[in-house]
Amino acid sequence: MNAVAAQHARVLSGMRPTGRLHLGHYHGVLKNWVELQHEYQCFFFVADWHALTTHYDDPSAIPQSTWDMVIDWLAAGVNPKEATLFVQSRVPEHAELHLLLSMITPLSWLERVPSYKDQQEKLKEKDLSTYGFLGYPLLQSADILVYRAGLVPVGEDQVAHVELTREVARRFNHIYGRETDFEQKAEQAIKKIGKKAAKLFNNYRRAWQEQGDDEALAAAHALLEAQQNIGVADRDRLFGYLEGGGKVILPEPQPLLTRASKMPGLDGHKMSKSYGNTISLSAPPAKVEQQLRTMPTDPARVRRSDPGEPEKCPVWQFHLVYSDERTQEWVQEGCRSAGIGCLECKQPVIDAVLAELKPIQERAREYEEQPEVVQNIINEGCETAREVARETMDEVRHAMSLDY
Repeated sequence: MNAVAAQHARVLSGMRPTGRLHLGHYHGVLKNWVELQHEYQCFFFVADWHALTTHYDDPSAIPQSTWDMVIDWLAAGVNPKEATLFVQSRVPEHAELHLLLSMITPLSWLERVPSYKDQQEKLKEKDLSTYGFLGYPLLQSADILVYRAGLVPVGEDQVAHVELTREVARRFNHIYGRETDFEQKAEQAIKKIGKKAAKLFNNYRRAWQEQGDDEALAAAHALLEAQQNIGVADRDRLFGYLEGGGKVILPEPQPLLTRASKMPGLDGHKMSKSYGNTISLSAPPAKVEQQLRTMPTDPARVRRSDPGEPEKCPVWQFHLVYSDERTQEWVQEGCRSAGIGCLECKQPVIDAVLAELKPIQERAREYEEQPEVVQNIINEGCETAREVARETMDEVRHAMSLDY
């Protein structure tokens, strides 16, 4: 167990620039981002370097896709006054940390990442026998660690990437966190927190190291996070000293499991561009209505008078997302008794989707008409991100004896 000091409790998340987003992105990622920005210091970035790991042969669409995607973020409610929005390639510290971490990361760690072979299998038509593709999980680790992010919102299928990041951080701290006078500096840091707090810290440290007392470890973490008399470097030393290691230069992040998106595609499968079953956030109302009106229904309902089974109909999955309990009961009864037709069943969904998209599209139009505003938001976000990343890299270079 490795704590993340309070000042490092940041959230980091990114998306590849794939162009305009759809309802699956909105329900699966963006709504979560909007909630997180009110609770944490959030860094949300365009992962344009990651896009090159699979689309290196034709990167021409990345610039426009980047701006389209950022506009959709803003239109969905991501607030640049509460979160830092930036482009990965505009913060070269990501690449520097990735390079330095590659010096200590065993090749076998990268080869065992589940998505490595899965993606190779899914994208057989592409030549993915590149270091960039093999090393992209380590670039993800650098993305996280360069901001000392404490929490990384991921789905269950991405937890392995965060675990790799934790292992890399642990290895880095083990190799480079042992300053020659580490214990002396740690003891000096203990004195700075005051006699009472120092006594408590030493008791907690002894209970954890000698007895494996988890409650003592948690209490010591809380004690250190509450201290106002020590700086970041001393706090990191004490976290390492507490757990019997060295100075914590790169804190280990924790996965923040997000709710799985329940947004289905038009065919009942997961909404995805690769399946061609999406509803774009920017789609005109007439197109959205046409897409929903023509989506497939229960195949058993050939005629209006044929009864159906909602659970076998893709439209029912939309009702589970958009309809209240009363409407869902109306659908269940009407479908099974053939009391309502499929077009009648679809109308509440059409109304709800159009109502959800309307304010998003209105905000998107405002940003589209003011591209300089979007560019300024990204420029400011990149500057903020670089300041934070530079602080981390100063410590990393010092630890690796590269601060000539």
